Amino acid sequence: MKLKKLIKPLSAIVLLLFSFYYTDKVVDIIREKDPIMQQIRLSSEKYQIESVDAKVIGDNIIPGKNGKEIDYEKSYTKMKQYGMYNEALTIFKETTPTISIDDYYDKYIIQGNTDNKQVALVFKINELNNFQDLSDLLLSTNIKTTLFIDGLFLENNTEEITKLLNQELEILSYDNKYDELYFTSALNYLSSLTKKEPKFCYAEYDQKEVLELCSKLHLHTIIPTIRVTTSPYKTIKGKLNNSAIISLPLTNQTIRELPLIIDYITQKGYTLSTLDELLSENFDK
Repeated sequence: MKLKKLIKPLSAIVLLLFSFYYTDKVVDIIREKDPIMQQIRLSSEKYQIESVDAKVIGDNIIPGKNGKEIDYEKSYTKMKQYGMYNEALTIFKETTPTISIDDYYDKYIIQGNTDNKQVALVFKINELNNFQDLSDLLLSTNIKTTLFIDGLFLENNTEEITKLLNQELEILSYDNKYDELYFTSALNYLSSLTKKEPKFCYAEYDQKEVLELCSKLHLHTIIPTIRVTTSPYKTIKGKLNNSAIISLPLTNQTIRELPLIIDYITQKGYTLSTLDELLSENFDK
């Protein structure tokens, strides 16, 4: 008796669910036959750009690139409201690569995606020598750089550092060491100043101590593509290439030649970017 009482409501629920399913299918069929949707689909090959996987080369990695394709649902809805197919109303969405730098915090990033006509200038800040000169130069121009700042230096020179919040600021070390407690504290302090989460660590070569700590903290570790030691302008002129990470020493010669370096890079058609912009896998970067 109880079973019979249950059968009727269960049958009604099944019929209701089937009705919803059937209705959705009918709507899908009608929409696919709509000339607007058919025209959108005909345009798909014209707009589709495949994503590019990041390249893993031993302990190193080079960022990939997101792809692009038509968002059929949103494009159809927008054009349906308009009343006809209109290519200008096409809406796109990004597609992600199978292999991304965000899957590999235990690899060194050695440059950006080589399709990008961008470079990033990187400075290590751990002493006062020439820092004020660099700060004045950056404050008087619109160029973008990435400054890796020692945590102890940051604590002792907070007022000066806060003048450079328009630059990308990252933590270099803490008193030239990589003690996790102090390093994490410096990261938190920097984040409180910039209102942004730090993203990168700096290594000049295969420094396991840096890579292991930063990987643990989900920070990407970079090794410069071009590490300048002497003759900054001459070195960059001879090695400049797409998506290079260029590390410059904070010396008198660098300060003197920096305006010339900036002019040379821009005249060659390169955009000066932060590391975050240079290494982004977003389609529009």
